[in-house]
Amino acid sequence: MDFDFLKIGRSKNCGVSDTFLLNDEIVQRTESYVHSQLSDESSGHDWWHIHRVWQTAKKLAEKENADQFIVQLAALLHDIADWKFYNGNEDIGQQKARAWLEQLKVDEQTISHVCQIIKDISFKGAHVITTMKSKEGMIVQDADRLDALGAIGIARAFAYGGHKGREMYNPSVKPELHISFDQYKKKQSHTINHFYEKLLLLKERMNTEAAKTIAEERHKFMESYLKRFFEEWDGN
Repeated sequence: MDFDFLKIGRSKNCGVSDTFLLNDEIVQRTESYVHSQLSDESSGHDWWHIHRVWQTAKKLAEKENADQFIVQLAALLHDIADWKFYNGNEDIGQQKARAWLEQLKVDEQTISHVCQIIKDISFKGAHVITTMKSKEGMIVQDADRLDALGAIGIARAFAYGGHKGREMYNPSVKPELHISFDQYKKKQSHTINHFYEKLLLLKERMNTEAAKTIAEERHKFMESYLKRFFEEWDGN
């Protein structure tokens, strides 16, 4: 990508002769970069997932008076390299995000904050606590989890299941509440179990009040969907 057009802005101090991108320009270039990386993705972790999380995160950040720059960069980069598609590598997302932000000459404090959010954001199992270390992290995690709920969440669950070649439903395979991230990563269950192993647990794990309100309605929609699913499964 061409970086000739640079302006003075928030980035690391490399000397008086250096010029840097403005925050808005950094966000814009990051948006274009992520779009180029994920536009053809088909598992539900695509550019449009990123876009929804980004927009939701901005709204939550405004309500919570959080750092918009941190929130937007973390939201845009949170799935730039998801461990699910890199043989379980938990560090690849942070590494790729760091490489991109360093290329833009973003300051180290911002890079470290964004990478910490990416490290901590994922759901890691029903019995695994994933506490965010900053307000900005809480906001991005909420925005990401909200996109796993409601009508969009249902669509994404089946998109991912199809992408991985999983059964839609198998009554003989019961949900499992995983006690470790390693156990959660190795699971190979059908899509309906994913509702009980993760999606229906998210409502109680929201950080911000605004997200809790949105999650409540989306959670109810999923419960209604599952009720109808099982009715139709039984031929009713």
